[in-house]
Amino acid sequence: MVSVPGLDPRFRHELDVAGERWHYLDNAPDLRERGARPVGTVLAVHGNPTWSYLWRRLVATGADAGWRVVAVDQLEMGLSARTGTRRTLARRVADLGAFTDALGLDGPVVTLGHDWGGVVSLGWAVDHPELLAGVALLNTAVHQPDDAPVPAPLRLALAPGVRRVATRSTRAFLEATLALARPPLPPDVADAYRLPYRTAADRDGIAGFVADIPTSAAHPSAPELDRIATGAAKLQVPALILWGARDPVFTDRYLDDLLRRLPHARVHRFSSAGHLVAEDVDWPPAVLAWLGRDVEGSARAAGAAREPAPAGPFRPMWAGLDARADDDGPAVLDMSVVSDDGEPRVVTWRALHRQVHRLAAGLHRVGVRPGDRVSLLVEPGPTLTALVYACLRIGAVVVVADAGLGVRGLTRAQRGAWPRFVVAQAKGLAAARALGWPGVRISAEPLPAPARAALGVAHELVDVARAGDGADLPPEPGPDDEAAVLFTSGSTGPAKGVVYTHGRLAALRDALAAHLDVGPESGLVTGFAPFALLGPALGTRSVTPRMDVSAPRTLTARAVADAVRAADARTVFLSPAAILNVVGTAGELDGDPRAGAALARVRTVLSTGAPIGAQLLESTAALMPAATAHTPYGMTECLLVTDITLDGIREAASEPDDGVCVGRPVPGVEVLVSALDDDGAATGPPSDEPGVLGEVLVRAPHLKERYDRLWLTDLAAERDTPPGHWHRTGDVGHLDAAGRLWIEGRLAHVLTTVDGPLAPVAPEQHVERLPQVRRAAVVGVGPAGVQQPVVVVEPVPGAGPRRPGLAPPELSAAVREACPVRPAAVLVTPDLPTDVRHNSKIDRTRLAAWADRVLAGGRVGTP
Repeated sequence: MVSVPGLDPRFRHELDVAGERWHYLDNAPDLRERGARPVGTVLAVHGNPTWSYLWRRLVATGADAGWRVVAVDQLEMGLSARTGTRRTLARRVADLGAFTDALGLDGPVVTLGHDWGGVVSLGWAVDHPELLAGVALLNTAVHQPDDAPVPAPLRLALAPGVRRVATRSTRAFLEATLALARPPLPPDVADAYRLPYRTAADRDGIAGFVADIPTSAAHPSAPELDRIATGAAKLQVPALILWGARDPVFTDRYLDDLLRRLPHARVHRFSSAGHLVAEDVDWPPAVLAWLGRDVEGSARAAGAAREPAPAGPFRPMWAGLDARADDDGPAVLDMSVVSDDGEPRVVTWRALHRQVHRLAAGLHRVGVRPGDRVSLLVEPGPTLTALVYACLRIGAVVVVADAGLGVRGLTRAQRGAWPRFVVAQAKGLAAARALGWPGVRISAEPLPAPARAALGVAHELVDVARAGDGADLPPEPGPDDEAAVLFTSGSTGPAKGVVYTHGRLAALRDALAAHLDVGPESGLVTGFAPFALLGPALGTRSVTPRMDVSAPRTLTARAVADAVRAADARTVFLSPAAILNVVGTAGELDGDPRAGAALARVRTVLSTGAPIGAQLLESTAALMPAATAHTPYGMTECLLVTDITLDGIREAASEPDDGVCVGRPVPGVEVLVSALDDDGAATGPPSDEPGVLGEVLVRAPHLKERYDRLWLTDLAAERDTPPGHWHRTGDVGHLDAAGRLWIEGRLAHVLTTVDGPLAPVAPEQHVERLPQVRRAAVVGVGPAGVQQPVVVVEPVPGAGPRRPGLAPPELSAAVREACPVRPAAVLVTPDLPTDVRHNSKIDRTRLAAWADRVLAGGRVGTP
């Protein structure tokens, strides 16, 4: 046999089945040498134009977990026989069954397929339920939607006069497929894929496979594809889908279809991988982890995967709205629509309740069904509020990704969540059209007919509402049904979708109401997007100040005062970046008694997001002198973890410690810390021992259900956690003897020095006490284990140079004296880079790369 790189010749076998020679890979020799009896068999089926070489890494490692791996070369493909037979899909499924019968394969069997091998493997799975233990898939499809064209690369390959030339006469189809690898395949690996397809006769199976793609109901293979698609939806075994998001053939629309048929599947979407996901990423560990967790111990996994969201009777998010259905008092105030006398438009509880009912019924009439994802690209206000509660009421899943993610981030979010419907204003509709975002488009505002056509709008919201007049609503969703996908800020990597169930959203509402004493008469002003829609759920009137919600720094003291006065609000939610500008513009309220009187009635003010210091919180409290100032700690995955008041911050300041004190866990929340080892990894057993630096773990009834289509990220977030539903936050810090949590940075930003792990926040705080320093960041340069700390400072205006680079001697000396660790260098930049959404979290990863470049003598530029 010809030697193939990365493939142990012991694993290559041949088998004659009814006179036809099959080539296949089988790691049974490895298991025999170990004296191990296999737990089960993975039956792996390649697609077109690859061969069993695709599965070599799993064949090589499967025995480590006790699994036999059999990877076939389909007939006419790979190194199996060329018989000249045109094989339909049904014939290929039957062929595979004949092969496994001849091999004497018995259960348990897990099928694994890619491309059209995914369909063939599912066909085998449907036909062998008595042997089946699970199904795993890489990019594939079992259904072609009637309203969507066949993917462009396949349309080209199927074109008359092109197919035979591209697939058989030349290697064009093969080479185009190999070129999809990200990064490009090493030359010897690419040659291994070419090995079985040297001549036109060798490539006859490639041409036959392309010709067998069902492009219409009249195609000979269409009935078999329909049979497999229907049968797959009835499979109740564990399922795994690993997906390359940058596949031009099997796009996310096919992933969405698979998840409708296999809603229980574990799925991980690799955002940087493409069609050849098996070459683009290290995927075998994911399969082996799934086999161990879900297939071998499916009963254990099912019982321990999730705790039910809070005990007690379930009170849905719209219950507060229903309770005030006949109330003519204000529910939502719209500061974007102001009367001649300066008063905002008011939507009453009665009107809001009616509009929610109309929209819910109307959305259902135009095809929105329970579980359907609906992306809402609408500015905060009464329309968005009504839409959110309408979607929740009919069991649709609300997708929320704010404009602060930027065009690339929003595109990634929309394609990752793959909503079936998009409700947007003109700007969002234009982006959806131009960038190819998925979903049936519904305009949130009336548009001229030409604009509707140009933007691909299927419905206008006003018509949807009319369609719902007097119509009945479908049954209510339950607490375990999915309710929302909220996207993280992207400040610590690509934004991730976070899935909340109805029960967990309701638990968040209850935690906020109880801890902050928010009730019907509280009123709520929020300049922080995640909380902008909670007013109706809390049963209190709400308003968003005039601002660009995607740019928190646009919020002014005047806008806050106007919103508080209009809503007679007692509670104000703001983000740290918003607070910075609110405090900075406080002077515009001087001499305005109405604004001062309104702000004096506020009882609670919160800065939600990144923790803020005492000085900024004191300035905020000065604007609202009767208010208790809070700065809760949380994240998109768990929006309320701990809380601390201004008095609590003052108390903590009298007992100096490392990091930022974010207070004690709110009722119902548990916090533990997993200690860091010398490599900066959180490997210690989670505990509440005081003074231990480590990764923060949280548990709460309102903790996220899971990440969306990121199963491996879920595994990392739940690694080595205690029994129950815990989450590794990625933040590092410690608990003190009083049970308070101190945050010292992100796990990814921990320096690994010769003296052990170093969290950045504490030394940054010491440097930021210098009068000439506005902000500071401590980053590491050099190899892991011997990293050297570098301090990068942003001077106050006029206190340092305007250009980035090495700090001047006087500033450098002051920083070195203030810093508790000895920095290898002190750098300066006029503006430390921050994340795109919060505008408050320093991008230390970017700064570290910049510092490394500067100190290596490279171009200084800007961080």
